[in-house]
This record gives sequence, structure tokens and C-alpha cells, in this order.
Amino acid sequence: MIKLDNLNIPDLHHELTEAVQYKIDQKAKPLGSLGQMERIAKQVALIQGTLSPQLSKPTMLTIASDHDICEEGVSPCPIEITWQQCLNFLNGGGGIGLFCKEYGFDLKVVDAGVKYDFKPHPNLIDAKVRKGTRNFRHEAAMTIDECLQAINNGKKIVSNLHHEGVNVVGFGEMGIGNTSPASALLSVYTGISANDAVGPGSGLNSDGVIHKGKVIQEAINKHGISEDPIENLARFGGLEIATIAGGMLEAAARKMIIITDGFITTSALLAAYKIDPKVVDYTFFSHQSEEQGHIRMVQHMKGEPILDLGFRLGEGTGAAVAYSIIKGSVAMLNKMTSFEEAEVYNTANESCHTIQS
Repeated sequence: MIKLDNLNIPDLHHELTEAVQYKIDQKAKPLGSLGQMERIAKQVALIQGTLSPQLSKPTMLTIASDHDICEEGVSPCPIEITWQQCLNFLNGGGGIGLFCKEYGFDLKVVDAGVKYDFKPHPNLIDAKVRKGTRNFRHEAAMTIDECLQAINNGKKIVSNLHHEGVNVVGFGEMGIGNTSPASALLSVYTGISANDAVGPGSGLNSDGVIHKGKVIQEAINKHGISEDPIENLARFGGLEIATIAGGMLEAAARKMIIITDGFITTSALLAAYKIDPKVVDYTFFSHQSEEQGHIRMVQHMKGEPILDLGFRLGEGTGAAVAYSIIKGSVAMLNKMTSFEEAEVYNTANESCHTIQS
């Protein structure tokens, strides 16, 4: 098995579980009445090891790459859209540009393998391994060395953010055709068929989806499925997916809050999960994508999406929107008045706060 250097994801601070739950239960509300927000607040507290967690400098990494699997007609969109959208994001445009402004994220665009030479930009991180992955219908998408380089690039980027005081990192992506590597990884990591893993992506019709499934199944038949998760990532993944996976592993090792997005970033989380399952302890599943394979990924990792808004845009948009819920959850834990502070008492029935509203 291929081992990553300096990867040590700690356990959550489970010793605080009862104390955090007690603090939540003392808030001036019926027990459990804030639903998922209580679960989220508790997870953040256990990540940070404190009853008063803080969110610092939330940063969105929208990581981009191109894919030669597009040569097989698995996407209706031209690959030039990848670099054009990256420039759009750098100028504050697109869904992710808007939502990062609205929800307080610092947006960084990462070039992991775009077929374009970008000019330097203060919000662009150059982590290009090569210009796009190879056509994995015929050969491995990446060599092992290229895959490890991408993983380590992601680790380094997140390590640098941590040193800058960031403790919340969202992950998004941009890459025409990248639902194909994501679908392939879903199939090889979970054992479901390629047909059950694929969806329309950026707009395939029903015949296109069937063709996409056949292409992916042929690739899996050709390369086989390894017992090593990194070998599978190299055979079928994308440079942005490998970079995100490395970033997520580093974020967990640094006890940072990870917010994943939709189908593509969750495939990266799935790869990271196969490398070290503890990465999901630090992860918030932002939303439930419309891409059919996404729920299978989430269920495989026993996740619970925060939102279900019919999103399938990618870019990190779901992560940005879901952050507002995470932020509110932490505010509830830290700032919401308790029964004692509010001087709310019921001497006739001291258990009234257990009634569900």
C-alpha cells in the first residue's frame, strides 16, 4: 500500500461529548428542537476540543483541471469552459464568486491541471501537475508520481492556510468532464455498477448517460480495481480530485473544519476516506446534489447533508451556502441564552423544556 508522509489525523475530543450536549440542552428551547444545528455545533466543538469553538478566516478552494476522457464524448461542453470559468471566478464572477462574497469566504482558485497558461493573480494558486489527466479509457489518468504530487500539493496549500490562521476550508471544483472520474471512483471504491454511478453531469441526455456508463465500465474492465486507494485514484481520478483529497486529509490532520460540496468534491472525500476514514469526522456534507451518485457516496460514508436545494452546479457553491448554517450553529452554542440566563423557570414542571415544539 502506498503511504503518505506526515499524515496523522487525530481522534475527535470525545471526552467533551457529555459537556457539549449538556451546554446545548441548557439553552432556552425544547430539547433537540434545533435539529441538525445541534448536531453541527456539537461536531465543531469536538473538532476544536472546546465548549466555545470559533470560526476563523473561512477560505474556499475551487480547484480546477481538465480531462482527456472528454475525447470519448462524455460531456456536451467544450473543455475551453474550464479555463474561461476560472478567469470568471478570479474576477469575482460565477456562482462561487457571488456566494463567497455573500457568505464571507476568501476565494482561492487553484490550477491543478488546466489546459491553459494563466497569468499571475493574487487569488490564483499554481499547483499544475500537467495539462489535464490522460484518457483513462485507454491508459491511467495519472502516473502514481503525478497523483502523489497532486495530493501533496493539496496538503501544502491547506497547511499554508492553517499557518495563516484559517480553520474553516470549503472545497469546490471546476473541470469539464469531471463527473466521469467521479463516477468511476464511486464505482471502484464502493462496488456499485458504472451504470448506477453515472448521471447527466452538465447536461447529457439519456443516451449520453448510457454511453458514459459504458465508457467508464470499459475503463474499469481494462485497468481493474486495486486494493490500494491511491492506485485507484491514479487510474481513474482527476488532478483536481487528487488535490482536493490531499487538502482534505491535511485539513483533518490540522483539526480544521472541512466543508465538502457536491458530487465531484465528495468523490475526493471518498478517496481521502479510503486512505484514512477519520477524515469524515472533520467533514460537513454541505448539501445533497441532484447527481444520482452523490447520495450513494454520502451514504457510504454515513454522512448527513445539511441542505437539499436541488444544486448541481459545483464550484463550491453548496459549501458556501451551507456555511451560513454552520456559522449559526456555532453562534447558538456560544451565544444563545440558557434557561438560567433568561430566568425562565417552571416550578410546576421542571421537565417542560423536553417537550418538542
